[in-house]
Amino acid sequence: MKSEVYFIPLNSKDIRERVSALEKLNDRLSPFLTYKKDELVPVKLTIGDSTCVYNINPQLVKVISAGIKKRSAKPFIFDTSVIYSGRRQNAFDHLTLAQDKGFGYVKAGAPFIIADGLLGQDGRVYETGSPIIPKIKVPSFVGMLDSLVVLTHATGHIVSVYGGAIKNVAMGMSCRATKQLQHSSLKPSVIAKKCSSCGCCIAVCPAGAITYDKDNKALINQGLCVGCAECICACNFDAVYINWKEDPRVFCRRMADTAKTILSKFKNKIFITFALDITKECDCISTKDEKMISQDIGILASTDILSLDKAVVDLINQDQHRHFKDAGVYEDMFSYASSQGLGNLEYNLIKV
Repeated sequence: MKSEVYFIPLNSKDIRERVSALEKLNDRLSPFLTYKKDELVPVKLTIGDSTCVYNINPQLVKVISAGIKKRSAKPFIFDTSVIYSGRRQNAFDHLTLAQDKGFGYVKAGAPFIIADGLLGQDGRVYETGSPIIPKIKVPSFVGMLDSLVVLTHATGHIVSVYGGAIKNVAMGMSCRATKQLQHSSLKPSVIAKKCSSCGCCIAVCPAGAITYDKDNKALINQGLCVGCAECICACNFDAVYINWKEDPRVFCRRMADTAKTILSKFKNKIFITFALDITKECDCISTKDEKMISQDIGILASTDILSLDKAVVDLINQDQHRHFKDAGVYEDMFSYASSQGLGNLEYNLIKV
């Protein structure tokens, strides 16, 4: 049976037209937006890093917040810390950036929180049943709340080629250690010249694998290291090396398994993707001069995350000027995700 993907075509930069289109789509989604009185409803999104100007506009987020509050529930917007340098590496800087980009309560209609704590370490561990990423660590409210709303800005991506809702959940709803595990199966190493000898990595290592070398720099014993990546979270000096050269298909499959485990903890899920300002790079690294993959397409929504991602990609691929260079990467992820029960590859596109 095909899943339903709702689609409102839109090719406009005018924020008023975008808000109006989202309000129309949100009304169409009413049967799926049922919440208990005073229920806490997490709304996942990424605000992008400081150089990004194409992230989801706070005025659009406010439409979603208002719709939830209209149903007597309590929305909160959230994201998690990242593993690379920038203003989203800890909760203090991340929240400051959110305010700078307009994601305060007044403009976004809900409080914004960093769900994995000050340094991206706070959360709970779940087993996935996957041999390629057996355990994941996620914000502690996962498994405690019934509903989830995921707002995604469709973009390209340097590894997965397409960055959509699956990536938004898998990366964006994981603690920093699990982000690293998805990116790499290799164990971390220390860049000695960056090490400040603060001892934070030694204190958090659960395997006792980190000591000081003769120069009083942190040293990771690869034989004892269990690859949990907690040292990456603890280091505030970018002294722990992150391997970014993973096989993209392995990376994508880890994301699919991570997303499946996270989403299995929620009863009611709705995914909304903004196929607008579709940049070649993701919001983590895009700038105001970023190239676009295709023309603006519109806003899509579904209760099936895989059908939604597939529908967005199919629409992007209709643009003859698209810039996808290796569709096989995300196609493999979609096929794998389907085989693992994450969602349906077949869908009905319903224009609103």
